[in-house]
Amino acid sequence: MSRSARSPLLLAGLLAAAGAAHFAVPRQFDAVVPRALPGEPRTWTRVSGAAELALAAGLALPRTRKTAALATAAFFVGVFPANVKMAVDWRHRPAPLRAAAYGRLPLRLPLVLWARSVAKNAEGRS
Repeated sequence: MSRSARSPLLLAGLLAAAGAAHFAVPRQFDAVVPRALPGEPRTWTRVSGAAELALAAGLALPRTRKTAALATAAFFVGVFPANVKMAVDWRHRPAPLRAAAYGRLPLRLPLVLWARSVAKNAEGRS
């Protein structure tokens, strides 16, 4: 399998793992839900976890890959406020945790670009 053929599956795997984690250990995700969002943080944790699982499924299927990849790029942009909240909340934590929280911020751009690349390389069937 070529690198370009593996790329969507690797991205799908990343999203599937993250989505499953939202249900397996929801408390850590609840903590980064921006307070400005209405409702309970756990609801947002479940919705975002389900969205990640759905995006992973869409990326895994060639027929829906292009649409799912574009939606994934939008999703990565949409959850950026949670990453900012985490960085702000963790600013007084020990250096390794603080570095992890701050490190997540610039990682959004490569993730968005990866998803867009998957969309660009997908067959135009979706």
